[in-house]
Amino acid sequence: MPELPEVETVRRGLEPAMVGARLTAVDQRRPDLRFPFPERFAERLTGRRVEGLRRRAKYLIADLDGTELLVMHLGMSGSFRVEAAKGVGTGAFGVKPKNALHDHIAFELSTGSRIVYNDPRRFGFMQLIPRLEFAAHPLFKNIGIEPFAETFDGAALAKLFEARRAPLKSVLLDQSLIAGLGNIYVCEALHRAGLSPRRPATSLTRKGGHPSERATLLARVIREVLEEAVEAGGSSLRDHRQTNGALGYFQHSFRVYGRENEPCTRCGGTVRRITQSGRATFYCGGCQR
Repeated sequence: MPELPEVETVRRGLEPAMVGARLTAVDQRRPDLRFPFPERFAERLTGRRVEGLRRRAKYLIADLDGTELLVMHLGMSGSFRVEAAKGVGTGAFGVKPKNALHDHIAFELSTGSRIVYNDPRRFGFMQLIPRLEFAAHPLFKNIGIEPFAETFDGAALAKLFEARRAPLKSVLLDQSLIAGLGNIYVCEALHRAGLSPRRPATSLTRKGGHPSERATLLARVIREVLEEAVEAGGSSLRDHRQTNGALGYFQHSFRVYGRENEPCTRCGGTVRRITQSGRATFYCGGCQR
């Protein structure tokens, strides 16, 4: 499933095409994806102007000029492609578009461009929610701090981790605490910080809820890993594509993820694979403590 960098990459690719444009037509080709589309979905969107496009955790939110917001989730295999007014290029690296049989939604824009949502597994979804209900909506009311927020630092982590004796990796994946972090980037950040995924999260908090040096370091490397991944277009392990059809390439920079039994890039130890909360965890037992 796409994590924060992949979703942010898609947002940045869609923003120039969508923001400021009006949806002149919406071609809805099936009644549902993971969930049924909202009633009169195409009708309610047609004629609306896109005022902004933002990301919250792993969701894309289009701010419309009416009273509603368009919420979009990529699911397991969802992707958007932008078709320019004069036709579609092959995108970077000569990557061809996905099978058009899985094109489920097409947004026609007032600029003449077209945005198509493709989803072979149909695990993504789209919803329309009232703008005034956004903060209290079930999808968003329990989501934690954004890693790109100015307030995301060692002190914030110390407060979140205080009295939490669960393994550090499991706590970092808790979306009610930190928004958008997923398995890949938590493994990578913990390796850079030299922290074992098994250690209790509370071990990074000092008495009185103050951050330890490790908490400050972890907050910094989480942001660094995410920023580098966004610049690389995300990680394309299975289905992720950028809006021009190109693959992300951060997977070529993985230091531990997917590298079981290979040498650690920092200490020369062996990368191990364990299972935590049903998820594969990759780490180096030599330098992650």
